[in-house]
Formats: sequence, structure tokens, C-alpha cells
Amino acid sequence: MNVVLYYAPVACAMVPYITLTEAGADFQVKPVNMRKREHFAPDYLKMNPEHKVPVLVVDGKPLSQNVAIIQWIARTYPQTKILPTDPWQELQAISMLAWFASGIHPHLGRINAPLNFCDTPGSEQGTIKMAVEKVDENFAIAESLLKGKDYFFGSDFTAPDAHFFWCFRRATQLKIDVAPYKNCNAHYERMQTRTSVKKLLAYEQEVQAEFAKAA
Repeated sequence: MNVVLYYAPVACAMVPYITLTEAGADFQVKPVNMRKREHFAPDYLKMNPEHKVPVLVVDGKPLSQNVAIIQWIARTYPQTKILPTDPWQELQAISMLAWFASGIHPHLGRINAPLNFCDTPGSEQGTIKMAVEKVDENFAIAESLLKGKDYFFGSDFTAPDAHFFWCFRRATQLKIDVAPYKNCNAHYERMQTRTSVKKLLAYEQEVQAEFAKAA
């Protein structure tokens, strides 16, 4: 089986990178330089018309969107328990992945590039303010869910932990005040001690350095 992950630094493509690593999968990584708009290249658009990362290509067949990619990983490597084994908890985990993808990620995008969402002159700060409020609202929910837990489903890592790690990290990069979320911060620090995350962060630095040389 040939598995290739199309990845870009900082982007949510780190979620399947971490999850594939946790699953012990044998996979290749192809960096995508989004600053050079490689995700709009004709060959890339043939593979993924959404022009986004991540894309997971399995034996030549592309799969996009983290919620779907993670389910493929869980089904392909069931012994690693990337998703909870209890059927109801598995559905809860998939629900959580969808929440991070649709309920938090878009607001982070608005903070990062407000003019992509409202081009009215002078609208930037209002767009950012409203998006930050939504991120805070969602982080408050996550704070409650993580109370008394190492990870979202108890003492063991599952895929939602990787996805929330990206959300929380992106919030810190965008200078959102995350100090009030003690449980979320503890989860963020805990995630950074995992071998998979250390590997991802080291790889991210390598790719960023290579992209900087090519600039």
C-alpha cells in the first residue's frame, strides 16, 4: 500500500501527519508551498479541486478533509485505537472532529485573513473581533470537556486530540489570549511531549527552512 500525505506547514495538514505517525503508518509526505500557490497548480487541482491541504493519496486515490482522512486511518490501523473502540464514543469522536473542522477552524481563518470573508473597507477589525468571540466560545466548551482528563477521551490519545492541538496552536500563533483555558493549555503542553508531535514540529521546521531558501 502506497500512502502519500500532501502537507503544508502551519496548516491543519499536521492533524493527519500526527495521526498517521501515532498509528505507525508507513507514509510519504509531499510538502505544498502555499505561498507559491502550489495548491492551485493544474496537477494539484486535478487531484483536489478544493485546492486545500491535507490530501491523503492511497494507491493513487485521493482523499481530502480531515474528518474523512482520520476515519480511513482508524479503519486501516484499528489496533492503534486512533478512534475510541466503543461504538458510541467513536461517533462522539467523529462529531468532535467535525466540530473542530467546522466550528473552530473557519473562525481561525477569519482572524488570519479577514478580507477573505468581508471586503468592506474598514471591516477587518470587526470581522476579527467577532471571530475571536466565537473561538473563545468554543474553547470554553473544550475547557469543560477536558476537565479532569489528560485527553478528550480519558487517559489515552485519540485523533480529536491531534485536531484540537492544531486549533489551539493556531490560536496562539494568531495572538488570541488563551490564558483563561487552563485545561486546554495543559492539553496543549501534554501533546507537545508526544513523540508524534515532536516529529511533526521538527519536520515543519525543515520544510519551512527549505521554503525560505526557495523564496
